[in-house]
Amino acid sequence: MAFRTINNYKYKLEIILPAQPAKYTLRQEDNQGMNSIIVNCRNCNTKNRIPAVKQHLRPKCGRCKTELVMSGQAIPVELDDHSFSDFIGQARLPTMVDFFSPTCGPCQMLAPVVDRLAARYGGQAIIAKLDTSRNLATASRYGIRGVPTLLFFKGGQLRDQLTGAAPEQVLVQKLDGFL
Repeated sequence: MAFRTINNYKYKLEIILPAQPAKYTLRQEDNQGMNSIIVNCRNCNTKNRIPAVKQHLRPKCGRCKTELVMSGQAIPVELDDHSFSDFIGQARLPTMVDFFSPTCGPCQMLAPVVDRLAARYGGQAIIAKLDTSRNLATASRYGIRGVPTLLFFKGGQLRDQLTGAAPEQVLVQKLDGFL
């Protein structure tokens, strides 16, 4: 415990450290504004930063080269007009893209469901999202008139579309049908 005096007032500073190191996933934004996650290697316990756009490519630990387990830790990939076509065309896994707007109420209700689906299907399917208020070209290309709209791709081809905030169970059934 330490004491510090500021403007003739004495403050008590208390530093509390956790009993053991945390084993959780951190979300952060790197210098390019892309989302990334930090994953602990189960073999050597090294922290590895994985860009969200590469989390489905079976990342390996930077130290021991063991494949990192991403299930339960994956996050939605944030796409834009420039990266959308290349990403969908190169994706080997089935992909669900959430076309959303940050000011849309149903989109905000669907956001936690999309996050849970990304964690649940990490390594089996790719869950992505695209902000239609900033990326008008891609939304226009697919005829998105209302948000939220979910597009399902497999092999780079559009396979299905769902408009509106569907329950999580419906989305799980759709994704299971593409696996």
